[in-house]
Amino acid sequence: VQLQASGGGLVQTGDSLRLSCVASGRTFDIYTMAWFRRAPGKEREFVAVDGWNGGRQSYADSVKGRFAISRDNDKNTVYLQMNSLKPEDTAVYYCAADRLGVTNPSDANEYTYWGQGTQVTVSS
Repeated sequence: VQLQASGGGLVQTGDSLRLSCVASGRTFDIYTMAWFRRAPGKEREFVAVDGWNGGRQSYADSVKGRFAISRDNDKNTVYLQMNSLKPEDTAVYYCAADRLGVTNPSDANEYTYWGQGTQVTVSS
């Protein structure tokens, strides 16, 4: 599986962005899909996950209520709708995937496939 993330950009505090991640292959619906991010000088951190086959979604506390993950299996695409953006959301955002379920969705080591990242910059 190859993942291609897009949709990042430079926005102001309070703005919205929607990130997209397109996956190759014909069995997209059996993959758990997630978003992670890495801010300058910080460790990579979990943002959101969408379980396969209509599985559970979960979010990092820092984005809960502002971000929403969704997928379109017909388009092999997972989205991250980001609203009410804050300067602390500035990071490179990565999509990640693994076949079927994962034991700990917030653990980056659980994911086999990674996109190349898309930069999100939120100015104050």
